[in-house]
Amino acid sequence: MGDKGPGVFEQEVEKIEDALLLTTVQKAIAWAQANSMWPDTFGLACCAIEMMSIVSSRYDIARFGMERFSSSPRQADLLIVSGRVTHKMAGPLRQVYDQMLEPKWVIAMGACASSGGMFNNYTVLQGVDKIVAVDVHVPGCPPRPEALMEGIIRLHEKIEAGVPPAYAIRGVAQ
Repeated sequence: MGDKGPGVFEQEVEKIEDALLLTTVQKAIAWAQANSMWPDTFGLACCAIEMMSIVSSRYDIARFGMERFSSSPRQADLLIVSGRVTHKMAGPLRQVYDQMLEPKWVIAMGACASSGGMFNNYTVLQGVDKIVAVDVHVPGCPPRPEALMEGIIRLHEKIEAGVPPAYAIRGVAQ
């Protein structure tokens, strides 16, 4: 009477497995880091205007866990550098980067942040990667909001795949 017959136990195990989340701690941490980023912006030129539009309802950055832009680098784990960086601004950029807690990531948005853009002179830094380790470069002058969203998606993919931040790959916690 109390015999449930063959296969019932296996069906109950399948129900339990479907209800459980089976993963490793590292994968869970990577998922949480990728889906709850708090970006801080370092907008210096026209790219900053394009960057502001990604918080609008049209692009809805909240679906990536970034509904809140941080006003303090101590509460941010993503730094989006947009526009040209002069040698005078290199110090404050480095100071903002150093105040961020680890793990931290950097997106260089636009041609100016990535390579100095069309401003190849003695005052403009030829790429922010000379000051901070950059994880993702977003091309364009200025890049469209869709390009920045693509860069954010690429960063999410890197984090979820377990790729360490660029400063860790360089071998120096700058």
